[in-house]
Amino acid sequence: MPDSEKYDSIIIGAGAAGLMCALTAGQRGRKVLLIDHADKAGKKILISGGGRCNFTNIHTAPECYISANRHFMKSALSRYTPQDFLKLVESYRIAWHEKTLGQLFCDGSAREILSMLLAECEKGGVELALGHPVEDVNHTGAGFSVTFADRVVQAPSLVIATGGPSIPKMGASGFAFDLARRFGLKIVEPRPALVPFTLGSEEALFRNLSGVSTEVVAQVGKMRFREAALFTHKGLSGPAMLQISSYWQPGQDIHVDFLPDADADWLLEAKRATPRSGLKSALAAHLPDRLAAALSERIALDGPLGNAPDRRLSEIAAQIRGWTFKPTGTEGFAKAEVTVGGVSTAELSSQTMEAKKQPGLYVIGEAVDVTGWLGGYNFQWAWASGFVAGSAV
Repeated sequence: MPDSEKYDSIIIGAGAAGLMCALTAGQRGRKVLLIDHADKAGKKILISGGGRCNFTNIHTAPECYISANRHFMKSALSRYTPQDFLKLVESYRIAWHEKTLGQLFCDGSAREILSMLLAECEKGGVELALGHPVEDVNHTGAGFSVTFADRVVQAPSLVIATGGPSIPKMGASGFAFDLARRFGLKIVEPRPALVPFTLGSEEALFRNLSGVSTEVVAQVGKMRFREAALFTHKGLSGPAMLQISSYWQPGQDIHVDFLPDADADWLLEAKRATPRSGLKSALAAHLPDRLAAALSERIALDGPLGNAPDRRLSEIAAQIRGWTFKPTGTEGFAKAEVTVGGVSTAELSSQTMEAKKQPGLYVIGEAVDVTGWLGGYNFQWAWASGFVAGSAV
């Protein structure tokens, strides 16, 4: 076996969190090795935001995250804010814009964000070892040793930044959780999040609406999101559905308000204004034609609105404002943008991301049981957790 090479810190995973941790530690004068099994760094960064990278959200706050400990993320998020990352982006003259709901995107390409992070790593003298799966990790008297590609490297600190199992076609896996378990860290059971729902055969009528999109308020339990919903050939997607999927549990119903801006008595007003029109045409004044047709077919109100009792129309209006769907499941990790669950926050310092019972071991980014909403929140967690760990290693 070759002699081991020595570093101050070894980081496994060259995604958003790993890159931020590496550049922060490197620019503090640490000798850093960043390892990834992929042949290129930041592959998820490149596909994010439709290739334009929704790199942060200016409304970032702890309540926009899901975790068994809803206070855990406060320290990191306060120490590295969206404004801090934006300052870095602007120092590279990367043009950006706010899309909706505080979401910041590159005007050009996500590649600009990745190039910026790699340039910052270069400033810090970070060594990248890409295209090399980690073969073994051990704890030694001097810290940690990592074996890969006929090399054995050692460092007093090891950072796990390999994310969760979402989007396996990008090379994602449960590696972080397997490694954390080896060092005795507890895992909050991972499940897919920001993921489309599937509907059963009894709701095939809606599956026939594939491609139709409309703004709704979607609700599961007490969580409500107002954004677009998209019907797919398998079920329900779009930002509103992806958001509530992170909170949904198997067996729960989803409630959808198809007319969030309509008054409670809108259908009674339609009856008085156009008594000869049917329900389908009344709905089509507010919704896409195909969706209006599908809803009216499900409700089956015979004859014109003028013939229907006001009470019945009030019931229909309420039904459309609170339509119930019963998902059969989700499209799973294959289509999930992120993972809920991960290394338990009870195991980690919120100040540094270091494992309490394994000094020198750090876990950051999506590998931790902290999951953000859709819209740049998960990137901000990656930057913040990477920064605080990179400031500590």
